[in-house]
Amino acid sequence: MKILVCISHVPDTTSKINFTNGDTQFDTNGVQFVINPNDEFGLTRAMWFKEKQGATVHVANVGGPETEPTLRKALAIGADEAIRVNTAATDGYSVAKQLANVIQEGGYDLVIAGRESIDYNGGMVPGMVAKLLGANFVNTCISLEIDGSNATAIREIDGGKETLKTSLPLVIGGQKGLVEESDLRIPNMRGIMQARSKPLHVKEPISANAETLVTEFEKPAPRGAVKLASDVDELVQLLHNEAKVI
Repeated sequence: MKILVCISHVPDTTSKINFTNGDTQFDTNGVQFVINPNDEFGLTRAMWFKEKQGATVHVANVGGPETEPTLRKALAIGADEAIRVNTAATDGYSVAKQLANVIQEGGYDLVIAGRESIDYNGGMVPGMVAKLLGANFVNTCISLEIDGSNATAIREIDGGKETLKTSLPLVIGGQKGLVEESDLRIPNMRGIMQARSKPLHVKEPISANAETLVTEFEKPAPRGAVKLASDVDELVQLLHNEAKVI
């Protein structure tokens, strides 16, 4: 089985976020970047398929040279090869087009993507990739088992879970539950040293129009000052007259 894990290069959630050029571009100065958490769950599950079923695992990213440390981390975790499509990830459709082209050329049986990235939270790419490939698709996937060319997946739905049986080729949008946080792997020294010699292919992009354009970013409004009530009567008065919740 040949697996491709799609990797997004995203800011660490502890980073302070700012914008430049009239709030139209993300300011990367001083920001630490990591593997998108939903993608990391998928990568960890792919490592299980590699170790238990002999799968080959590649990782792919759409982005510039600044994303390569994130790909090298994925290689240090255990992926066999990495692919970087040398173009900016401008919108979901253009990213999906680039990834679909990589998948078609690579002949992958299973594509594991995160259900969404934690920077833009668009949640569009996995489904569009599946459509472009004509592959089966399971989103919000929290469990995946492969038996030959057959797959059993569990996905999270409102109020419960749904079990699906399908076949390869398959694209999933994974999330926490596909593996647990305690299962995530930290690269060890041996993995880091091996990652230096593993192939990282840079692929030039195909023509793909961006279908959306970011016009402005805006931070959430700052929270108001906290008011402390000295007794129950004052608390009731504040909740009724100011908060208007009772």
